[in-house]
Amino acid sequence: MRRPDYRWIILTIGFVVLFFNGGSRSALGLMLKPMADDLDWSRSALSLGITVYMVVSALAMPFVGRLADRYDLRWIMGAGAAIGAVGLGLMSLVSAPWQLFAIYGLVFALGNAGISNPIVSVMTVRWFPDRRGLANSVAVSGNAIGQLVIVGTLAQSLVRFGWRPSFAGLGFANLLILAPVVLALARSAPPAQPVPSGPEGGDAQAAEQKARDQISLLTSSQLWLLIGIYAICGFQDYLVATHVVAFALDVGLSTLVAGNLLAFMGLMGLLGVLASGYLADLMGPGRPTLLCFLMRIGIFALIILSQANASVIVFALLYGFTFLMTAPLTVMFSGNIFGQSRLGRISGTISAVHQISGGLGALAGALSFDIWGSYQQAFMLMLALSILATVATLMVRDRAVPRIPGLASCC
Repeated sequence: MRRPDYRWIILTIGFVVLFFNGGSRSALGLMLKPMADDLDWSRSALSLGITVYMVVSALAMPFVGRLADRYDLRWIMGAGAAIGAVGLGLMSLVSAPWQLFAIYGLVFALGNAGISNPIVSVMTVRWFPDRRGLANSVAVSGNAIGQLVIVGTLAQSLVRFGWRPSFAGLGFANLLILAPVVLALARSAPPAQPVPSGPEGGDAQAAEQKARDQISLLTSSQLWLLIGIYAICGFQDYLVATHVVAFALDVGLSTLVAGNLLAFMGLMGLLGVLASGYLADLMGPGRPTLLCFLMRIGIFALIILSQANASVIVFALLYGFTFLMTAPLTVMFSGNIFGQSRLGRISGTISAVHQISGGLGALAGALSFDIWGSYQQAFMLMLALSILATVATLMVRDRAVPRIPGLASCC
């Protein structure tokens, strides 16, 4: 009997890792209002815990990315899954702000860095060097499905049992399912191809030399453009993801509807990330990034003009479509501009910027509400940042990737 191509097992593992990652990261956004009410904390205090998590996770990402360039990804991701699971379980015991910062901001953050998008993307592009965009999008879509399934399940659990048992159950699921699956099945690279040769194929040394030549010409401007773009993206993503449920509750939607709204944002994110990867393989990563921010200009303009229940639902779903669009493109920008040998380090650094900025976005949303009693000023800032990111994306000189024959049969 013919053995299955191990690439598909790797793609499945990447999907499963990000399935748990995406759902687990979204949990605190769902629990924000119930935790604040139960513990008598401000939203700023809880959001500061998210900011600490983002900063710690971000600072760990370049280090973990460097490990991914050198060592077995199975052990890196397995350790990350186990540590993150412990952090989630301990969240059920939180009763003071310092515990939130220590557990969520340190333990869960360090574990999450080991199973983050850059690490899974490095593994995926090593196994699919000629179909990076679509294959990586399939793996990254695990974030969206995880958000849909796990947050939807947690919303039901929150109504029936409360936030403490919900966190405990999520921690056990990560420990008993994710960690063993990763340790048993994940592999860093194909045995005969430890280092991918890049999108064009051909001589690996020539491709790397070309990448080194590009670095001397492009780093000073292109790297900072990418950092700015991903900083804006992260700021917007985590402001919305952290506060959209609380915002929906504030305008009158029920707890169940608001929680499921976050879950269905994950479903829309699935459509967005798959479209992004397909377009990136056809035209390079710049075009889907531009589409993402053009859509966000319209999305934030809508919610500024109208905050009726229907408008909030449309806002959340359309933003969900854009939420993961740039995630599979980080590794493509990194490989195209900086070469393959430092893929983990560069993509980890860019993702670290995204994370740190995301933590600031979560805190900015909370401060906006605590100061003005609404998110209106935060949405106006998001509109301005979307316009700025659109201009910056037009300035990125990323080369287009030629259409690959047989691409439609990839996944």
